[in-house]
Amino acid sequence: MAEEAILGYLANNEVIGDSGEFAAKHGLNHDEVVNVIKSLHGFRYVEAQDIKRESWVLTDEGKLYADTGSPEAQLFLAIPPEGGIPREELQIKLGPLLFKIGCAQAAKNRWVDMGGQQVTRRVQHVDDRVKDLLLKIKEGQVVDQDDIKALKARKLIVPQTWKGYSLKKGPDYAPQRKKFAADLTREMLQSGDWKNVEFKEYNFNAKGQPIEAGHLHPLNKVRHQLRMIFLQMGFEEMPTDRYVESSFWNFDALFQPQQHPARDSHDTFYLKVPSTTKELPEDYVERVKCVHESGGYGSRGYEYDWSREEANKNLLRTHTTAVSARMLYNLAQDTLKKPFTPKRYFSIDRVFRNEAVDRTHLAEFHQIEGVICDRGLTLGDLIGVLHDFFSRLGMSKLRFKPAYNPYTEPSMEIFSYHEGFGKWVEVGNSGMFRPEMLLPMGLPEDVRVIAWGLSLERPTMILYGYNNIRDLFGHKVDLGLIKTNPICRLGL
Repeated sequence: MAEEAILGYLANNEVIGDSGEFAAKHGLNHDEVVNVIKSLHGFRYVEAQDIKRESWVLTDEGKLYADTGSPEAQLFLAIPPEGGIPREELQIKLGPLLFKIGCAQAAKNRWVDMGGQQVTRRVQHVDDRVKDLLLKIKEGQVVDQDDIKALKARKLIVPQTWKGYSLKKGPDYAPQRKKFAADLTREMLQSGDWKNVEFKEYNFNAKGQPIEAGHLHPLNKVRHQLRMIFLQMGFEEMPTDRYVESSFWNFDALFQPQQHPARDSHDTFYLKVPSTTKELPEDYVERVKCVHESGGYGSRGYEYDWSREEANKNLLRTHTTAVSARMLYNLAQDTLKKPFTPKRYFSIDRVFRNEAVDRTHLAEFHQIEGVICDRGLTLGDLIGVLHDFFSRLGMSKLRFKPAYNPYTEPSMEIFSYHEGFGKWVEVGNSGMFRPEMLLPMGLPEDVRVIAWGLSLERPTMILYGYNNIRDLFGHKVDLGLIKTNPICRLGL
C-alpha cells in the first residue's frame, strides 16, 4: 500500500515534501514508508533527500513529574500552611528519593525553611513551573533554551532525532513498479513470453559469498616465521610434547637449588595425580645430587641436603630449557658410543607459570629457545649468533646487560632499540650453560653450550599492535580479528 500511495501521489504531484506528514495523512506506518522509499530510490524510481528534525522528549522520570508534579512542588504541598512538619515525618510521607530531590530544589527556590527539625513554608503559594514546562515539551510546544538546559541537567528530557525524506520523481519513474524476471525459464522459451519480458540486469561487479575457511592465529604466523629463521640458520627442532615434567629435569638438572623461590608452589603448578615420576636415569641423578651437595668441576655446590623426593615431583614445565637439558643429556650419552658432534637445537612451545594475570602476563605463554653445543664456544660466539638471529627479525641495534641465572654464567639480558617506541626494549635472555650443569651429563670438558630465549607473545604484540595479552591469547580473543589480521613478515 505504501509503494502504491507514493508512486500514485507523484503521478499527479511534483514532490512529497515530508515523508512523516505523508504517512500521517494517508494512515501509513512511517517505518514502512521509509523502507519503501529506500527500495524505490535504489531502483531510481524516486530521488530522495534526507530530512532530520531535532526534538526533546520526556524521560520516564520526566513523564512521572508531568503527571504528578515536580518533587519540589509535591514537597511544598505536603507541608501544612501553618506551623510545619517534622523532617522524619515528611520523609516518610514522600519517600526518601522524592524527599531528597524536593528538599534540594525547594530550598534552592526559597520555598521552604529547612532549619532545625521542622520544615516550614516560606511562601504561601508556588507555581509548579517544571511541570508546566514538561507538559509543553510533551505537547511539542517551543520552550526557552535556558529552561531546556535546566531540564536536561535534571535528566528529565533527552534529545531525539527524527529522520525522514523528501521525494521527487526519479529518472526511471513509473506509476507502477516494473517486475523484472531474474531467470530465463523453460516455460518462457516454450511460450515465447521471453520476447516481452524485461530481465533484471546482471551485476558483474558483485562479490560472491565469502568462502568459509580456517584462519591462522597471529601467534602461529609469527611462530612459523621464527621456525623458518631457525631452520635457515641450521638449527634442529627439539621435541616439545612433554608439558608435564619432573622437578629433576625442570630444575635440578639445570643446577637450580631446591630452595630457589621459583620452585615454590606460588610460582609453579605442581600435579596432584600423578604427583611423582618413576623414570629418572639413576647414575645421572647421583651425579646431580653430588654437584648440588658438595660441588665439583671447580664448584663448591650449594652445600645443602639434596632431596630425591623434591626432585621426583611432577609439574607443568616452567620453561623449555627442561627439553634442552634432556637433549643435551642424550647427546652426552651418544658421545660414549661415537665421536662428539656439534649440535644446534631450537624449540618454540608452551610453558606454564603460576603468575597473576594482567595485561602483560598470563599463567601460560610460549617460549622461544635456541641452543648451540660445540667445542670452545665463547661469549663472543653467543653475541655474534644473537646479532645474526635478531637481525633476521629486523632488530639490528642490540645491547647486552649482565644478569643472573642459576644455570648460566655469564648471563646477559638482551635489549633492542625500538624505532616506534623511541627507546630500548628488553627482548630476551641469554648465557652460557654452567659446567655444573653440563659435565654431570657426561659431555666432554671442552664442550660449551650457549643459549638464549624469549617469549613468542611479546614480539607478536608489538608486530600486531596489541596492548593487552588477553586480547591475543585466551578466551577473550576476538575471532573476527583472527580472520582479518595481516600476514607476518619479520625483518621487512
